[in-house]
Amino acid sequence: MTNDKPLAGIKVVEFGQFIAGPGATQILADLGAEVIKIESFNGDNSRRFGVSERSGYRSGMFMAYNRGKKSVALDLRNAEGVAVARELALGADVVVQNSRVGVMESLGLDAATLRAQKPSLIHASISGFGTRGPSRERPGLDIAAQAESGMMSLTGEPGGAPLKTGFAVVDAATATAAANAILAALFRCARHGEGATIETSLLAVAVGLQAQIWAEYGCSGQLPQRAGNAQPLVAPAADLIQVRDGHIVISAYMEDHWQRLCRAIEQPELGTDPRFATSNDRVANRPAMVAILNEALGGFGGEEARARLEAFGVVCGVVRNYTQVRASADVQATGIFQRVLDGKGGEVDVPALPYSFGDGAAEPGAPTSLPELGQHTLDVLEQAGFSAERRQALLDGKVIAGGGAA
Repeated sequence: MTNDKPLAGIKVVEFGQFIAGPGATQILADLGAEVIKIESFNGDNSRRFGVSERSGYRSGMFMAYNRGKKSVALDLRNAEGVAVARELALGADVVVQNSRVGVMESLGLDAATLRAQKPSLIHASISGFGTRGPSRERPGLDIAAQAESGMMSLTGEPGGAPLKTGFAVVDAATATAAANAILAALFRCARHGEGATIETSLLAVAVGLQAQIWAEYGCSGQLPQRAGNAQPLVAPAADLIQVRDGHIVISAYMEDHWQRLCRAIEQPELGTDPRFATSNDRVANRPAMVAILNEALGGFGGEEARARLEAFGVVCGVVRNYTQVRASADVQATGIFQRVLDGKGGEVDVPALPYSFGDGAAEPGAPTSLPELGQHTLDVLEQAGFSAERRQALLDGKVIAGGGAA
């Protein structure tokens, strides 16, 4: 089958664990790149994340970020294994790694060393806290970045404890940021033949995600406070309203939108009520406003309330669980879900690229598969020019492991 996706012909070598690094290369793979995943004999730790009887002994994390890749199992504690990894890296267009700071340097697989041999190489590194500050050697995971970026300080109920988000938002956003940087570097390389040394961190991305809040802090000098589902500067905005079968959220903080909302709940007089005359007034009197909206809309089902409000041009959303989201005709129409062969004889749907191309390039197609640990070791080495004798010697010396064509 012809690969007509945007990154067809691009080769990526990944030294990745968990989400940020593998997530970045998953985007490149979805766009058509060949991604060679270098793993230890124990494999990416995400292969074992959350694996239990309840999960069917499958890792959702590994499924989400490693479909369609090629797995090469190498012992990087062995000098010969490092030499193999270096050959594969120098044969690639892009190298992506999210190892602890200093690990790649100790192996001679860092950007400076590899790009000295191949200046056109694009080398992307992802760390927890960056490589220049005092925390450069600290282990970094999503939750630490959420905590130390200020994100948790403004997430939660007023007066309550700080909260993390319900998913690894910083890891996922860092994967997207790294992929964006790599795509820009590939564009420059295509135009000018120049490679790139790219660095990003979970901390930098977590701070950057809060750009609006940082700007508001700079304008007011006031520390942002936890406000639950409310938007602290305008109202109603993201306010949670209870309906008969769950909850909806409403955004109607612009004055004309507020007037529409008042008409939608058949209380147009609220449009001139001094308690709610401006957005600032509504922020000051938010509990009374929310109580009125709960009373007015509480008898409706979520979809009924949504239809009524939207008939008046009011923005709202029904709070849905995952089963309801998956059944949504709107979500289905996006085509975002990709079927993945789970290695257990079944299929699982996971989100793929959140955009499409008019010509169909990069859109999900037939189910993709997850690589078994070392499944492609021998095939990849053969394609890289390793002779059958050398491949066998590496197997015999326990430098490599896995299957594929001998």
